[in-house]
Amino acid sequence: MKPRTEKKIAQIDIDNLSIIRNNVLEFTKSCASKYDDENKILLDIAPQIHQGAKPFFIKSIVETLDIDASSSATYIADLCNDNSDIIPNNYFDYVLCTEVLEHTLQPFNAANEIFRVLKPEGMVFLTVPFNLRIHGPLPDCWRFTEHGLRAIFDKFKIINLSQIESENRFLMPIHYTMIAQKPL
Repeated sequence: MKPRTEKKIAQIDIDNLSIIRNNVLEFTKSCASKYDDENKILLDIAPQIHQGAKPFFIKSIVETLDIDASSSATYIADLCNDNSDIIPNNYFDYVLCTEVLEHTLQPFNAANEIFRVLKPEGMVFLTVPFNLRIHGPLPDCWRFTEHGLRAIFDKFKIINLSQIESENRFLMPIHYTMIAQKPL
């Protein structure tokens, strides 16, 4: 087998990033088509860099959370902390968390906070990269497998956990999407 050149590796990163961005977009659209409702409140976590939920969840009330104090998010907070001083328990019907979990320092704490803010039977819509280079905003701390996501979100009922397989590497998915529900 010939060693890969830097140029080939860079092209794989570009291709995978394109696949991931498209998958996030399609996943968000799909979730909105199934769950968008006038009587629902959605928390979009860290949407400032990308399109976020607002263009797709047009009936739901969309609020935002970001750790960046200069963002225009509804809530400025660290997802890894208990933010009950600013967000009440059981408040949101939905949480959209795309391409964020890998940047958290404490992903189990982040999942616990998502659990706390969701209403019983509330839904979390999550995406995470797997086969992608380290990327910003830093820190970029983790890559999660299906098994890791199941462990982190063990309090939830996993409705759907899907992956995009890599043509280049066996058992090295490019991306995961997950829909999970907080039990009643």
